Amino acid sequence: MQLQDILYSQGFGPRRLCTGLVQNGLVSVASELVTDPSADFEPQGLRFTVEGKPWEYHAKAYLVLHKPAGYECSQKPSAWPSIYTLLPAPLRQRPVKGGQPGVQAIGRLDQDTTGLLLMSDDGAFIHRMSSPKHHVPKVYEVGTADPVDAKQVARLLAGVVLDDDPRPVRAAACEATGEHALRLTLTEGRYHQVKRMLAAVGNRVTTLHRSRIGAFEVPPDLAPGQWQWLSPAQLAAVSQRG
Repeated sequence: MQLQDILYSQGFGPRRLCTGLVQNGLVSVASELVTDPSADFEPQGLRFTVEGKPWEYHAKAYLVLHKPAGYECSQKPSAWPSIYTLLPAPLRQRPVKGGQPGVQAIGRLDQDTTGLLLMSDDGAFIHRMSSPKHHVPKVYEVGTADPVDAKQVARLLAGVVLDDDPRPVRAAACEATGEHALRLTLTEGRYHQVKRMLAAVGNRVTTLHRSRIGAFEVPPDLAPGQWQWLSPAQLAAVSQRG
């Protein structure tokens, strides 16, 4: 694969710009400067630098972002900064056939919600992780305004009715983890679902953190606002049901 095409596929801009980056001596492969845009390389596992910044080739992008509070999961935020500003430009510019360029958040977390957020440019993966048909569990650590009691936990497990759907919405698992805290597992996602479920049982969410998707937890070394590539083992874990 030609170097200019590798840079284009990774989001370093239009092909003309990628050609210029190489010709102007701004790209190195294996620590050696390359000035021929048509130089061929095996892309899989290729490591290179662009303007001194290291990069590794990925045919598809699979990321985890530790979302901090105060950010919106939108390309066009209304009141708060966008989570996409936390990513480097190439991830926001990766070419996607027939779709919006760049990686996309898989589902959304409210601006005041923190924790695990998956991002990708793989449409099939996004659909599989988003569809309630696949029952991928998502675990939330919930802080509550009022004490959590056994009746509230039982109602959340039995199912509560939200105002936009007569069908009961049930937690796949629920347990009190403190006087004002519970751990809630859901297998589908609706607008403000956790907050509305707690309101339906007479309580109110004060803090909300998504700690796990499938069998994958927020990496302990990933600070709020940081992102990382998913390893093959992590990618397999996010699709597991527990």
